[in-house]
Amino acid sequence: IIESKTKKHSLKNIPFKNYSYEDIYGRCCENVIGYMPVPLGLAGPILVDEKEYYLPMATTEGTLVASTTRGANAITQSGGCKTVITNNGMTRAPVLTCPNALECFSIKEYCGNNFDKIEEAFNSSSRYARLQDIKTTIIGRHIFLRFKCTTGDAMGMNMTGKGTELALKMILEQFPNSKLKSLSGNVCVDKKASAMNCIEGRGKSVICECVIKEEVVASVLKTTVEKLVELNYLKNMVGSSFAFTVGGNNAHAANIVTAMFIACGQDVAQNVESSHCITLMELADNKKDLYVSVTMPCMEVGTVGGGTHLPSQSAMLDLLGVKGSQEKRIGENACKLAKII
Repeated sequence: IIESKTKKHSLKNIPFKNYSYEDIYGRCCENVIGYMPVPLGLAGPILVDEKEYYLPMATTEGTLVASTTRGANAITQSGGCKTVITNNGMTRAPVLTCPNALECFSIKEYCGNNFDKIEEAFNSSSRYARLQDIKTTIIGRHIFLRFKCTTGDAMGMNMTGKGTELALKMILEQFPNSKLKSLSGNVCVDKKASAMNCIEGRGKSVICECVIKEEVVASVLKTTVEKLVELNYLKNMVGSSFAFTVGGNNAHAANIVTAMFIACGQDVAQNVESSHCITLMELADNKKDLYVSVTMPCMEVGTVGGGTHLPSQSAMLDLLGVKGSQEKRIGENACKLAKII
């Protein structure tokens, strides 16, 4: 029908055979006409927290897998890197309109004084969603409530939304003259570059660090420690600051994040905030080697839900050892995926 209307044969190169469409319908895509092949490469190996990984990267950008492999080799030859999760919680921030600013403030006080009741209502929506915090922002007669919760091994946007709805129902019973205008008031902040996410965190906040030996910098990276420290300062700090980038004190974190998101069935649009990254390069304590760290405050990933159940994406999660969820260690797989990325 499409080809007859457009009088073009644009769809002839779209593959449609031999695909698990039963895994898509009602979950991943509508009006399905086929699937879009993307080249898949493996970078690495890279040694992360004493374990070796090969990194699946789906990309059409030439040299990306090669350059990632080069960096991985430098890290691995120097003894690997260490990671830590410093914060873990998905957010959803509805906006309410009140009769006046005073009622906004009353809602803020109510949330603070009745957190246990709100938490009970929120948590009743799921076996895994657990409310951690509610932060309020009042602008005129409008109030934004930023709910934050853990979501097990799911990225958790839908889970957080369901819990937020139940919590709001209870809150609005106490304030019938206030109205919910949107379940998302954009203070969440989802799929947008945001200073709030950089400061508060969203999803998994991860720090990864390593010390690359001076001789490895020379042999693998073909430069010197001093030159890399200077370049990082001028480019990622001075240049990014002058450009007023939000979460952009890095060279190209979005490349690796996006390639791994596609390969591992993540919500690719969330590469916007998940790519917020501060890269530091410093002279190591021995005054000889290179200390490198990346601080990523909002890595939004899951190992269940979304596209993670699709055969190819599920296989890549299995390759990394993070497929699905572990019954006795709920949330561990999603945290490990965030660390690996």
